[in-house]
Amino acid sequence: MANEKLSEALRLLGIGPGAVRVYRSLLAEGPAPLSAVGDAAGVTGPELAEAYRELVDSGLASTADEEREVVAPVPPAAGLEILGRRRAAELDSSRITVGSAFDSFRRHRLAGYHDPLVEVVTGEAIGLRMRQAWASAREQIRQFDSPPYFPLEGATDDALATLARGVTQRVVYSRASLEHPGQLENAIEPCVEAGEQARVLPSVPVKLVVIDDAYALVALSIKETDVYNTMLVVQPCGLLSALVALFEQAWQSALPLHGRTARPAALLPADRRLLRLLAAGADDEVIARELGVSRRTLFRRVQVLMARLGATSRFQMALQAQRSGWL
Repeated sequence: MANEKLSEALRLLGIGPGAVRVYRSLLAEGPAPLSAVGDAAGVTGPELAEAYRELVDSGLASTADEEREVVAPVPPAAGLEILGRRRAAELDSSRITVGSAFDSFRRHRLAGYHDPLVEVVTGEAIGLRMRQAWASAREQIRQFDSPPYFPLEGATDDALATLARGVTQRVVYSRASLEHPGQLENAIEPCVEAGEQARVLPSVPVKLVVIDDAYALVALSIKETDVYNTMLVVQPCGLLSALVALFEQAWQSALPLHGRTARPAALLPADRRLLRLLAAGADDEVIARELGVSRRTLFRRVQVLMARLGATSRFQMALQAQRSGWL
């Protein structure tokens, strides 16, 4: 289990599968000759050289004895900081690229646009098209979710029905999604409990739904959704590929919201909701409103949960809750 967690953590930081195997072997065998480490990891030749070079570039390994070609792991603090910043920079770059593509598209081509690769849907037709999208999914749905929300009756039921059909659903929620009145309790939590894979970021770059790899539904921008009430349907093309890449970058950086995981039986649904809101960065006023309690009661609940988790701060409590499967 520890090796699986280590492999997943390294993967989230952008380390390739070959380098992950070599690093795990290096932790078990090192300091040791690189060839011996590669043999233990089942990685040899050019693949081993490339994997080791990746670990060195990431600040996770170095040469301990050049004459004997002995290598060893190094303290990871500096390397992890570099990797974290690199992932953040990649995500920012992707956001800028896609944002620039949309700005250019809107300035030069939206008016009178008739290319079959992009369809403009407005008004009440948006709701119908969204319901059709959920019904047409066969393998997976990838989604960025953030207010404002289009008034679509039965949207949660559509999502639950899609999950019941065995369609994988991965959603990155913005913090504003969890803070939106009733959204966490009435829409997000039912889908997470039904098997949706949910993660949270402070914000998402665009309102987006990708159906399989067939097409995407995109709002012009989050701020303008309630003003223009316009959605784009993007067919397979370079723009769709960019949107998929943007989602995958954000997914790697987001904090998981767990559903079907082992939790202490005494954890109340309200406490779980409290932890999710805290992990998303919601302030006390928003959390108290969502739970329907006073700020004094909220403070008492937070203190009790901190004591149960052995945490000395709210940030530490959120981390401990995630590790314990409470989120």
